[in-house]
Amino acid sequence: MRLPEIPWTVPLSVRLQSGTNRIFASVYDALDFLEHEWPIRHGEGYERAVVACRGALNRSVPSAVAREAFIGACLEAGMATSAVAAHYHARSGPHGNKPLA
Repeated sequence: MRLPEIPWTVPLSVRLQSGTNRIFASVYDALDFLEHEWPIRHGEGYERAVVACRGALNRSVPSAVAREAFIGACLEAGMATSAVAAHYHARSGPHGNKPLA
């Protein structure tokens, strides 16, 4: 069963270790990456991010806290992060019709 989407107000761009950029627009996106594609599955930041994202999906942790924990895990793993421009929308891409709220 797919967990509910909890979008972030401001999506996050992460420069992966391969050098490519990837956009994370929701708590679920971040948790899926942490659990299935994360390059190093240990570390305080990684553990904190997994717990925070799971908590956000269960509505016991604010999504902003999960986002900050994910940023911390990315920095711990040596992956740079930056906010994505406000005109980006997760479903329609960077030139979509729906701005983020």
